[in-house]
Amino acid sequence: MTVRIGLGYDIHRFQEGRPLKVGGVEVPWPRGLAGHSDADVLLHAIMDALLGAAGYKDIGHHFPPHDPAYAGADSLALLGQVVDLVRKKGLRVGNVDAVVLAQEPVLAPYLEGMRHRIASALGVGEGRVNIKAKSPEGLGELGQGQGMAALAVAILEEV
Repeated sequence: MTVRIGLGYDIHRFQEGRPLKVGGVEVPWPRGLAGHSDADVLLHAIMDALLGAAGYKDIGHHFPPHDPAYAGADSLALLGQVVDLVRKKGLRVGNVDAVVLAQEPVLAPYLEGMRHRIASALGVGEGRVNIKAKSPEGLGELGQGQGMAALAVAILEEV
């Protein structure tokens, strides 16, 4: 069996007056992430990993940030569109492993909900999705609480 591997990364600043969505889950927090869509940093990293593994261009090409059609878009719905693109190439998701980097808020209580929603959107069992949260330990802009980043690796298998 042939497998393809993709790497995704995303980063967003915090912004007042927006809800915080991470991994398709709304996290109670006074600031959300700035962006054209819902700015779900984790889902954006996963989408880029999937697109890369399938040999497509990044999410900015598929969902341009200047296109009004994607203003406030639900990234979970966009993930579904990416999965459709992957399937059109005769590929299926093998697994996804991702990490969210944020000083705050503490994301541990929300990780299982994220895993559940992401697995459902990918059409795979929850055992094929792993989500971790790490603190930057006060280092750099993320460590100073200015934003959140995520990294993801995806393995696609030929059907």
